[in-house]
Amino acid sequence: MRIVVVGDTLLDVDVAGTSDRLSPDAPVPVVDVTTDDRRAGGAGLVATMLVRDGHDVTLVTVLGDDARAQELRDLLPDVTVVAGPSGAPTPVKTRVRVVDHALVRIDEGCATPPVPEATDAMTAALDDADAIVVADYGRGVAAAPALREALARVAEHTPVVWDPHPKGAAPVPGITVATPNAAEARRFTDVDGHGVPVATVPFATVAATALVEQWGVGAVAVTLGDRGALLADDRSDSRFVPAPSVTAGDPCGAGDRLAAGVAVALAGGADVPGAVAAGVVAASEYLAAGGVTALFADDGPAPLRVPGADRDALRTVHEVRSAGGTVVATGGCFDLLHAGHARTLSAARALGDCLVVCLNSDSSVRALKGPERPIMTQDDRVELLLALDCVDAVVVFDEHTPDEALRRFRPDVWAKGGDYTASELPEAATLAEWGGHVVTVPFHPGRSTTRLAAALEHVG
Repeated sequence: MRIVVVGDTLLDVDVAGTSDRLSPDAPVPVVDVTTDDRRAGGAGLVATMLVRDGHDVTLVTVLGDDARAQELRDLLPDVTVVAGPSGAPTPVKTRVRVVDHALVRIDEGCATPPVPEATDAMTAALDDADAIVVADYGRGVAAAPALREALARVAEHTPVVWDPHPKGAAPVPGITVATPNAAEARRFTDVDGHGVPVATVPFATVAATALVEQWGVGAVAVTLGDRGALLADDRSDSRFVPAPSVTAGDPCGAGDRLAAGVAVALAGGADVPGAVAAGVVAASEYLAAGGVTALFADDGPAPLRVPGADRDALRTVHEVRSAGGTVVATGGCFDLLHAGHARTLSAARALGDCLVVCLNSDSSVRALKGPERPIMTQDDRVELLLALDCVDAVVVFDEHTPDEALRRFRPDVWAKGGDYTASELPEAATLAEWGGHVVTVPFHPGRSTTRLAAALEHVG
C-alpha cells in the first residue's frame, strides 16, 4: 500500500550504558556508554515502522539545512522524503539509560519554531495515497495552512488518521479518525474540570464524544495506554476497544505504532472500529516485542510468536526466571473449556510463579481427534485461556506432542491432570533433558470435552 506520513521529524538518540560510581565533581552517576543508537523520530519513526512493514511510504515534512538534517535523510533510505525548509535547527532528543532505567533526556533545538510554509511538492505528495497518517509533534507542519487545505481536500476520498500533540494544531475537519491519548484529550477539552478522573473510560467516553463535535471529524479514539482505547463517532456511537494483555515495556513509539496500524487497516478496507482494534493490537504487539529497541534490532533470536494471541511467552518466562521464579507448563487441546480444565489449570499455576499453556493447533487437534474437531478455532481457544487469571501465556504447536515447544522455553515443571503417574507421561523424557520435573495434578472424573460436545449436539 502507498501510505503518506505527514508531520514533524526529529532525530532521536538512545544512549545506553552502565553505571557503578559517582562523579568526583558532583554526586551524579558516571555512565560508561555501551551503545549510541540514532533513528528518525516523530513522523520519521512512523514512516520507518510502515516501511519495515513492507509498505510504499512517503514522508511529507520539513528539514533544516544542517548536518543533522542530512543524517535524518540517511536514516530513511527506503522512505521517499518530500521536505520543505524548516527554517530552524534539526531538533534532537537524546535519552540516556542505565541498564533498563531512564536517567535523563537532553533536548537540543527543540524550541517551537514558526509555522513553516508548505511547498507545492509537499501538498502534491498527498495525492493517490491509500491512507494518510498525520503525526503532529507540535512543531508546525500540521499547522501549515496550505497543507491543511490539501489534507481537507484529500480527506473527502482517502482515509486520514490524525495523531495530535498537546502543542500542535487541531485535526482538520472531515478526517476519518483522530487518536489522542488521555493527556492530549484533556488538553483539548475541559472534561476533567467537571470532576471526571482523567485516563479512565468515563473520561475518555465524554472527551471522545466532545472532540468529535469540536473538531468535526468522523471519529475520535482516546487511547488509554495498556487498557486500550475508547472510540466515539459522529453518529453518537461509542465503544471500548480493550488491549490484549501484554507485558508492556518502553512505551516510546506506542502511539505511533497504533496510528500506523489504524491507517493500514483503513487502507485495507476495514471500517473505523475494526481499524482502531487493529491499531490497538499492533501497539500491544509492539510493546510485547520490546518496543522501539526491538524494532531496530537486526539480529538476535526471534521472539516466540503466539498465533492468535498477544503475549510473548519467552518474555514472560524470561522475566519470571530472572526474578528467581519457577516456570510451570501444561498442555492440551482445551476444546470447549469446562470446570475440569479450570481446576487443573489452577492447580498447575499453584506449582510455580507463571503458567505457560502448550496448546494443540487446529491441525494437531484434527490429527488427534478427527476431522470434526476442534469445535473452537485455536484463536478462540487461546483467547479463552488467556482470559483465565491462572494462565500467563500460551504457545501453540502443530505437532502431536509439545516437545519442541517445551525445548524453546524449558519449563521447570510440567504439570498434567490425569489418572496416571508422572513417569507415564511422554513429556517426562523431554523435561529430563534440562533437569525439569513432571507433576500430576488432581484429576476430576466426569468432566469431558467429548461428553460436553455430544450433549450440545443432542440439544441442538
